[in-house]
Amino acid sequence: METTFTGNQSIIREFVFLGFSELPDQHLLFFIFLTIIYLTTILGNMLVIVAVVSSPGLHTPMYFFLANLSFLEILYTSTVVPKMLAGFLRKEAISLAGCLLQFFIFGSLATTECFLLAIMAYDRYLAICYPLRYSLLMGSKHCVGLVVTAWLSGFSVDGLIVILMAQLKFCGSNHIDHFYCDFMPVVGLACSDSRVVQVTTFILSVICLTIPFGLILISYAHILVAVLKVPTGASRRKAFSTCSSHLAVVSTFYGTLMVMYIAPSAVHSKLLSKVFALLYTVVTPIFNPVIYTLRNKEVHQVLKKLLCNKQYGNSF
Repeated sequence: METTFTGNQSIIREFVFLGFSELPDQHLLFFIFLTIIYLTTILGNMLVIVAVVSSPGLHTPMYFFLANLSFLEILYTSTVVPKMLAGFLRKEAISLAGCLLQFFIFGSLATTECFLLAIMAYDRYLAICYPLRYSLLMGSKHCVGLVVTAWLSGFSVDGLIVILMAQLKFCGSNHIDHFYCDFMPVVGLACSDSRVVQVTTFILSVICLTIPFGLILISYAHILVAVLKVPTGASRRKAFSTCSSHLAVVSTFYGTLMVMYIAPSAVHSKLLSKVFALLYTVVTPIFNPVIYTLRNKEVHQVLKKLLCNKQYGNSF
């Protein structure tokens, strides 16, 4: 353990992840299962990006946002999962600077995803409720501007939180009872006053979670009203199926984040908090490409075409 002695106190410079220490007999099973999920997540999201980039027919606002979401998901899950997987095989340590960096990148990407999901819901709202004005309202400049704003906002919000966290001193236990550097497990180890960073994080979490989630619910409410006006048939059933799938994933993502960052006291078990964290670090990243894109016939056709072209090329 790396420490620096100041007077009678030892300042912690390195942390050790406890991970799922409550379930030591299940570590190998967890490692195998989560490795498969992680690799599937990376492959699924990469297929989405390849399909969108390689097909001019998918160069539309919806697929532009989906490709951004897939790129974000690859970075998002890769920030946490490899370190978590290594923790199932051995004790994993991380420096204080590395811990703050991991939280900054992961938190920034999570916040960016909150904004991006709201943008995607707004895009579908405009496409369904204002089809004649859609191309004007969602031009290429508007799309790029919305995505850039989402990324800059996400990294700015969490940058402020990390700056405040960097002012804290850690001089007690160096064991993080989690599988990554999440906010509460890290701040809970501080021996200096953490009220400012906790209040700031709470306020920013309320803003960055409830407002985008509220906009998503409003967008889908308008979409639902528009769909109900469509005569009963295959199109209506498809719209309901798509909307319900989207809302299920979005609700899981926002719901678990709200519990962990707005009302953490509602989770009384540390093991349960880790399970909740798995939902937004592992589960939703694998469902997003499936729910949003891989069920889409246009994407299926593009991927089949790419596969056929590759096989045709290899035959010569």
